[in-house]
Amino acid sequence: MTNTIFDVEHESFHNFFECWLAEQDQHLQDLIIASKNNLYNGNTTTTAAANTNASLRTLVERVVKHYEQYYEAKSRWVKQDVLGMLSPSWTTSLEDAFLWIGGWRPSMAFHLFYSKSGLQLEARLTELIEGLGTGDLADISQHQLMQVDHLQRRTVKEERDITEKMAKQQESVADTSMVELSHLITELMSANGGQEHEVEEDRVESVLASKEQGLEEILQWADSLRLKTLKAITHILIPIQAVHFLIAAAELHLRLHDWGKKEDASSRGNSS
Repeated sequence: MTNTIFDVEHESFHNFFECWLAEQDQHLQDLIIASKNNLYNGNTTTTAAANTNASLRTLVERVVKHYEQYYEAKSRWVKQDVLGMLSPSWTTSLEDAFLWIGGWRPSMAFHLFYSKSGLQLEARLTELIEGLGTGDLADISQHQLMQVDHLQRRTVKEERDITEKMAKQQESVADTSMVELSHLITELMSANGGQEHEVEEDRVESVLASKEQGLEEILQWADSLRLKTLKAITHILIPIQAVHFLIAAAELHLRLHDWGKKEDASSRGNSS
């Protein structure tokens, strides 16, 4: 795997993201191969099962590490350009429509989990009725479901806290300091023929910098919750189940990006 995290400081985040997507696609292929080569077999010996689980766990850890590298790189860029990270140029219009504070909504991971679990349950229902394990997300234990439910409740609460924090930060654009400053600058521009005074430009930059600092803290918090949620779900699942979950996550991300690129290209074609 190419370690793109070390290259990010020397290129745009857009370029980094494209490289990261290519690596994610390769990881998807590895996950799919692993899922097909490790179909559940109740007759597998204990030793063989242990070796298989170890191999799958290594793969899952490698894929999760790739997500960690993404958020490590993003964290660096947030410090340099928080506004650009909140309005990313590397995502499509379709993806933008579903963004939550510069990325995917953490609670979406649970909808993904339940959707994939339901699809696999429907496909393997006969085997489950016969008492045969499937090893995928259809074969979730009651204890695992309770863990996922507990995690979901905690995640939704934290997600709401972040949303409320973001709402307050957005409302602060109309606080006293901003209203007073916008009025003052308007008057000065009228007196100076539409030009801002250099001293006032410095004051504007200072006020806006404080707003951007608040946005940076919120975005870092949101990204932390995204990664924490992904890791927590994979920890609840056994290795082969985590493989299936990560397949679903990568498929949805990559296909949504592809569909969005086609939509954007079509829109540009229609407008020309």
